[in-house]
Amino acid sequence: MGTHIVNFLTQHKHQNQQQALCVSIRSKTTSIQYVNSRARDPTFEKLMDKYKNLLKVIAVQDLILANPKNQSVSVDFLSNLSQKLHLNRGATAFLRKFPHIFDIYYEPSKLQPFCRLTDAALDVSRLEAEAINASLPLVVERLVRILSMSASRMVPLRAVFKVWRELGLPDDFEDSVIAANSSVFQLCDADEQNTHLLKLVGDVPSSGFRAAVEDWRVVECCKEDSGVNSMEMRYSFKQRYPPGMRLSKNFRANVKEWQSLPYMGPYEMVSEKKKTSKAGMMAMEKRAVSIVHEFMSLTVEKMVEVEKISQFRKWFGIDFNIRDLFLDHPGIFYLSTKGKRHTVFLREAYERGCLIQPNPVYDARRRLLDLVALERRGLPAVNSKLQDKSCGNEVEQGENMQKHEPLSSFD
Repeated sequence: MGTHIVNFLTQHKHQNQQQALCVSIRSKTTSIQYVNSRARDPTFEKLMDKYKNLLKVIAVQDLILANPKNQSVSVDFLSNLSQKLHLNRGATAFLRKFPHIFDIYYEPSKLQPFCRLTDAALDVSRLEAEAINASLPLVVERLVRILSMSASRMVPLRAVFKVWRELGLPDDFEDSVIAANSSVFQLCDADEQNTHLLKLVGDVPSSGFRAAVEDWRVVECCKEDSGVNSMEMRYSFKQRYPPGMRLSKNFRANVKEWQSLPYMGPYEMVSEKKKTSKAGMMAMEKRAVSIVHEFMSLTVEKMVEVEKISQFRKWFGIDFNIRDLFLDHPGIFYLSTKGKRHTVFLREAYERGCLIQPNPVYDARRRLLDLVALERRGLPAVNSKLQDKSCGNEVEQGENMQKHEPLSSFD
């Protein structure tokens, strides 16, 4: 689609600079310039501002919950990991920033301050765990669908580990999902040392699956007031562009042409050799879009880091740069660079920064995001100051004690 509007962009470079992200112009711009030229969506950018802190909170929370004995971790231990956890102002300042989630207390027996989760944060953690356990049959189907999109019906286990949270997998999914469904999944050794492949061994016909975009087409065509042509919708994807992005007549025409291009769906196995013709390359690109679209539809929050989904590129037979696919199709995906990471959203799944069709796991995580967004709000001002002073004295006392006492293991 991009090659058709290069001439248009060169004639309207200043006025329509934001549309450059839809065009394959890597020969004229660097990768960074291409990312920076994309049209911004304030709603997703605002959401990612919250997610930046949420990801750090989750990292600390996981360390606390990894110690089942007393569900706490020493502040000193977190301080040693500040750089790795991207706690720019240090562990203590970060923990104090979110008093609705973290509680700092001094442990006299170990002569140092510790951190634990508040009751509100523990409730959210339990709620998420319960939602995940209740959705295990759905989790199994997600894994089956992902493996069915691979021509070899296999993907690296390490790639699944990258997206276990995005797919709503339980912490022990190797046992509770893979081993518990040995008639469906199998772990086998890969050519690379210490690497395992997750293989689909069950007799699951991929033709039995229908992609999320196909469901959308059916719904659109069946609406009472629908004026769409069913033939035009046959290969279409839902398009929702960033607000303020100018769509010229020529641009819309090229999008319409791309929408009508036939392609093979994500669950259809491609047996023929790669086509090098222009039409063949465009069909391959559209298939790649359909695969990443379906992958994102299978995630709990309809969002994923680009680096994580790129782990599946080879196994899905995608010969295109994943990030460029997202940038080339801003009506389908939105790419954010907040938090020094590239995160992509499925645009059609969101409305005003929230999922249109939420699920129990998403609802639980959203509650944690709400606690993160509160920061120090909602606490009595006097008590907050006293708590800060008390915690500060305890930390200082702990640091003084550490000059004479060795650090204890946080377990």
